[in-house]
Amino acid sequence: MNQPLDRIEDWFARRGWTPAPFQREVWQAYLAGASGLLHSSTGSGKTLGVWMGILAEEAAGREPARGPVALWLTPLRALAADTLAALQEPLDGLGLAQWRIEARTGDTSPTAKQRQTRNPPNALVTTPESLSLLLAAKDGRDLLGHLRLVVIDEWHELLGTKRGVQTELALARLRRWNRGLRVWGLSATLGNTEEAAKVLHPGEPFALVQGETAKRVTVDSLLPESVERFPWAGHMGQRMIERVVHELDHSPSSLVFTNTRAQAEIWYGAILAFRPEWEEVVGLHHGSLDLEERRAVEQGLKDGALRAVVATSSLDLGVDFSPVERVFQVGSPKGVARLLQRAGRSGHQPGAASRVTCVPTHAMELIDVAAVRVAAAQNRIEKRAYHREPLDVLAQHLVTVAIGGGFDGDDLFEEVRSTAAYAQLAREDWEWALAFVTRGGPTLAAYPDYRKVHEEDGFYTVENRRIAQRHRMNIGTIVSDAAMNVQFVGGGRLGSVEEAFVSRLRKGDRFVFAGRALEFVAVRDMTCLVRRAKSTKGVVPRWAGGRLPLSSELAQSAREILQDAKDGTYAGPEMALGRPMLELQSKWSAIPGMNELLVEQVQTREGCHTFVFPFEGRLVHEGLAALFAYRMSRDRSTTFSLACNDYGFEMLAPWPVDFFAAVEDGLFAIRNLAEDALASLNSSEMARRQFREIARVSGLVLQSTPGKQKSVRQLQVSSGLLYDVFEKYDPRHPLLRQARNEVLEKNLEESRMADCLRRLAKARIVRTEPPRPTPFAFPILVDRLRETIGSESMDDRIRRMVEALEQAAG
Repeated sequence: MNQPLDRIEDWFARRGWTPAPFQREVWQAYLAGASGLLHSSTGSGKTLGVWMGILAEEAAGREPARGPVALWLTPLRALAADTLAALQEPLDGLGLAQWRIEARTGDTSPTAKQRQTRNPPNALVTTPESLSLLLAAKDGRDLLGHLRLVVIDEWHELLGTKRGVQTELALARLRRWNRGLRVWGLSATLGNTEEAAKVLHPGEPFALVQGETAKRVTVDSLLPESVERFPWAGHMGQRMIERVVHELDHSPSSLVFTNTRAQAEIWYGAILAFRPEWEEVVGLHHGSLDLEERRAVEQGLKDGALRAVVATSSLDLGVDFSPVERVFQVGSPKGVARLLQRAGRSGHQPGAASRVTCVPTHAMELIDVAAVRVAAAQNRIEKRAYHREPLDVLAQHLVTVAIGGGFDGDDLFEEVRSTAAYAQLAREDWEWALAFVTRGGPTLAAYPDYRKVHEEDGFYTVENRRIAQRHRMNIGTIVSDAAMNVQFVGGGRLGSVEEAFVSRLRKGDRFVFAGRALEFVAVRDMTCLVRRAKSTKGVVPRWAGGRLPLSSELAQSAREILQDAKDGTYAGPEMALGRPMLELQSKWSAIPGMNELLVEQVQTREGCHTFVFPFEGRLVHEGLAALFAYRMSRDRSTTFSLACNDYGFEMLAPWPVDFFAAVEDGLFAIRNLAEDALASLNSSEMARRQFREIARVSGLVLQSTPGKQKSVRQLQVSSGLLYDVFEKYDPRHPLLRQARNEVLEKNLEESRMADCLRRLAKARIVRTEPPRPTPFAFPILVDRLRETIGSESMDDRIRRMVEALEQAAG
């Protein structure tokens, strides 16, 4: 046996455990000096897989260093306490009782931070933002100059985000300070592990350790006795409440996942309405609730005090809820990785099986559930693309490093280019970034506040203490949404909802939030004041980003499932239940095959409805609908009303349009896609709003200053003024270019839209002209009507429409 690992093996044996092969592989790789990525299922033992290597070194009597030797980076500071507990557990048994592990996050008190500087712990658990703050400290190198190990937990969550880029830049700095630094990433549910490892270890050798991916995961479904042949979203599947409650009755501890916070509020209230006696044993958890409320729910899960928790993605990651026996997914899972990640919250321990039960809320979601089971069984996990050259993050990093002791321009250029994100960074963009942080660029050179960094003989520092203080207060890439605190009149914070929602409320209006019926009182100091309402009825707040699109893998699997249905095969209980709906679709129109595009044109009193069904996901369909409408209206002036869902989109014109002639004229062309896509939308306004994030990250506007916090509305006004200045006097400004590019990818998924257009160009178009909306078209029609009418009587109107269609169907 490898001598340094003797104590590790012994510690496992004393606990009745046997190390997994992948854990031993990582330990040995670490002791051999290797960095790498460990990819393994949720709950399979990844933490001990990367942690025990350095503990083996320490237990073998390695000479202690002054300062942390290990840094554990977590994407959520809320996970820091649980991570600390997991890392602390082996210390006593390995004779390392004096070894100190502490957290360093935004929740750490100033007193604790000062103590850590004077008497550093052996290991720190921190976040990307707090790590950047340490880099901005004058003594940052003294504190972090003895590291031997950095662990990036949940790397798949950071990859592809600006926080991931922030992490890449920080790692480049730590590698410069610590020769031989070993960096290990932890990840689960990732479809491009080698690329993810290369981003973490650019230009360096690395070990890619494949852990347990064949973890036993049971994906089943909870189905009603029958489903409607004309499905429509909006009723959130509440007819399934009784079935779910019955299942919860037979499970000691469950998680009920929803895709949106509004849906979580609805389901939490509906469960308690059905079982009022469960008020003390059912919890609610989503990102807009107050931190203390969320922590109480998490503790209740760990203690086994809660029978069930209704949650959103706020409980997807990291926290060890070993008592959880079963997971429910309400509505379409939208992605394979998301479903498997959530499934892993049950059986969250090595060797334990996980179970997730899907609860489709309308008939079209039966296709998603059948598709996700197939894709999960085939381990078809979504890939995560990484961010390339965000100049706002680079500008922030330059000021951070200038504060933390300064930098030589040429040296830092090479250091930045050592990252995957900036490997192709042009010298021209680098020089622009330096000019931006030293002079504000040509447009803002006259304003002293934008001259943050001082340059002398090629060395850059920050000499102004006020600038340094304000920069530290604004480090990070997380830009808050337009949110407003919700608080009882007499005190007691509940969480936050969007400003746009609160702006529509009048005194006395009721709404449901944090599982409570509330009455709106007033707005004071950016706080929504409420009191408890007697009635339990009320509207539920809406949050931006509430509609998740189908992932590429799930969309592909759904198209395969439809091909089977077209061929007469209805495998699995979901497809058997949805068969009447699909057979009616085939009778009135068609079911598209893998290499086909279904286009339905229906004439009604409203005009000419063109329904197109690429089955590619909501964001792609939003972009395609706008793009097609723009291209078709160039030749003939036409006004279109657009609506879409995950399965297709509608273009409604006041008179007949020749969609198929437009296809012949290049409707699916990739040429000029970016220009046409931007022109098809209110791209200027979208870019302006995206610029708010870029302005905040780059330091053009400050959200926090000593004694003051700007509201999102104030940030929008400030960044909007700068946007107008740049657009008028410097239209080629790199940050304007970045804003437009981010609109294309973030709001329209341009790269995926391009792939879809290539697929459609090769597809056979199936053209039908049904006399009335089909089962596929009906939910899109309903979505448009809801957005244009939006009254409470809308549900009654929809039901009348369904009755008429059912009579026609016979």
